[in-house]
Amino acid sequence: MSSVFIIYGFTPYSGVSLQTLKMACLLAGRYLGVCCGRQSAGYYLSSRCWQQTYAACAATRESVSGPKSSVVPIFRHAPQYSDRIALRDRHGDYTYRGIFLSSRQFAGELSSYLDGKKQERVAFLCPNDASYVIVQWACWMSGQIAVPMMADHPSPVHEHYISNSEASLVVTTTEYADSLQNLAVKSRARLLVFDEALRVLAMKSAPKSTLLPAIPVPSPWEEDQPLEGGLDPQFYNDSDALIIYTSGTTGPPKGAVITHANIHAQVSSLVEAWGWTEKDTVLHTLPLHHIHGIVNVLLCPLAVGGRCVMLPKFEVSRVWSHLLAINMPASERVNMFMAVPTIYMKLVEEYDRIFTKNARMQEYIQTVCSQKIRLMVSGSSPLPSPLFERWEAITGHRLLERYGMTETGMVLSNSLKGVRKPGYVGTPLPGMQVQIAKTHNEDYEFLVEGPAAEGRNILSSKYTSGELHVKGPNVFKGYWKNSEETRKAFTEDGWFKTGDTARCDNGTYKILGRTSVDIIKTGGYKVSAVEIETHLLGHPDIADCSVVGVPDLTWGQKVAAVVVPKSGKEIILSKLREWSKERMAPYAIPTVLKVVEKLPKNAMGKVNKKELVKTMFPEAAQQA
Repeated sequence: MSSVFIIYGFTPYSGVSLQTLKMACLLAGRYLGVCCGRQSAGYYLSSRCWQQTYAACAATRESVSGPKSSVVPIFRHAPQYSDRIALRDRHGDYTYRGIFLSSRQFAGELSSYLDGKKQERVAFLCPNDASYVIVQWACWMSGQIAVPMMADHPSPVHEHYISNSEASLVVTTTEYADSLQNLAVKSRARLLVFDEALRVLAMKSAPKSTLLPAIPVPSPWEEDQPLEGGLDPQFYNDSDALIIYTSGTTGPPKGAVITHANIHAQVSSLVEAWGWTEKDTVLHTLPLHHIHGIVNVLLCPLAVGGRCVMLPKFEVSRVWSHLLAINMPASERVNMFMAVPTIYMKLVEEYDRIFTKNARMQEYIQTVCSQKIRLMVSGSSPLPSPLFERWEAITGHRLLERYGMTETGMVLSNSLKGVRKPGYVGTPLPGMQVQIAKTHNEDYEFLVEGPAAEGRNILSSKYTSGELHVKGPNVFKGYWKNSEETRKAFTEDGWFKTGDTARCDNGTYKILGRTSVDIIKTGGYKVSAVEIETHLLGHPDIADCSVVGVPDLTWGQKVAAVVVPKSGKEIILSKLREWSKERMAPYAIPTVLKVVEKLPKNAMGKVNKKELVKTMFPEAAQQA
């Protein structure tokens, strides 16, 4: 055993060959694995520490050399907040130190599985808890590109994410391992099951007696363990961090490549605009494969030493309990909340159901929300004015509306302290430039242009609205291995074409809707009508179909399918939805069905979808 202690005494500065250290660590890890097994967190750590020491030492050696970076990856903020609570999930509290060290440990494991390669794609599916954060940080510490997935997605969507991103590794927890095993094999990726011991070790209240290994060796979780890790600072200036999949007007979802520089710019912009500090505690109820949930609600608080209270999923009663701090000490109150309009609508419905006849409770809710919560934000889809006004009446908060998308991060925002006008999304955020343009035979006439600092510059008074274009360090790199779609997404001089129609009124922007009728925004998600149509045409009883977005107060838009059944066949919505569950994301499944003998088409064989909505859904069309 003496040789084991000597091995652990190595440091990156001891002059030992890294190749020699690697071999010694691997042998020691195998020895401990045979002797101790992996039946406790302590034994697990002993074995993993030896196996990953090489990777950790190599990373540490790299991190002390190279130029100072202007891009700070999110995990490098953790050392200055060390023992503060970073996250609370259904299991308990986690410190910045604990998450950092567990992430570093898992980063070594990723490096080992990937043979030290960098910028490999790691597709991962974790629950909304600390395991997600640890895997995300570990990907970035080891220099990989994280590809987050969503549990509610069916297997074909997971398969597309894994295969299209060419993921080398699929990481998940035990609850999802069986469902991903075959997909990983099919895509020629390795499957790695995240060990819950690493999550437990990051917890503030983890009992030390269960964490100490059977042999007296130093533990990475001891208080004097330095919080060092990651790669050379310059690496994060130039490398990719995320691939987030987003629907386009045609075909399956495209992978938007988000760099570390993009994330740094997006977080910095929101921290400045929304006044984030270490005193903030935000309630997180959003999906973690979406830019809203990842950047706005998770990374922003972790960048400033704040706290994120993460729920496993959105549940109306639990959100109200947290907003009102029911049975919670003052130190555990949340003071920020961010959601999509659909969530606010559900909260209003619950309020009306329970509190309508209780005047004292209504007064209490408004007092608590207005005095204890400093900011409530709405985004990802348009916020109806009646909902804006109703929420203000209930809570005293005028929701801060903002505008952004996967490819750009947040672009426009109402002022933190200024006037917030219903239906408007404010002005450009720090660092962003926007313009409104009209298309003329594929040429653009620019009508309004200006950065945040300079306000607006009216270039033409002929039009008041047009397509919104965006420039700035927030804007993504491009679509993963799809140069043609990337080229089409930008103007020749580098402006990203959002596909949204906007209007500028006295310097304040309003989003009027999608430029393309084939993009439907429902419940905060952007889905492709063409992709849904492709799935539906694969149904054995459907001869033809057209999918449109129908205006809806709760969801923004509902997914509506107008279908032509094959001769002698019957299409029923409940059965169609059941069939769709195995093929589409839950938010893409049609909730409205119209069965017709034939679709109205023009001479070119195309359906005028705007007219189709007016004809087939006249009541909904009046809401638009």
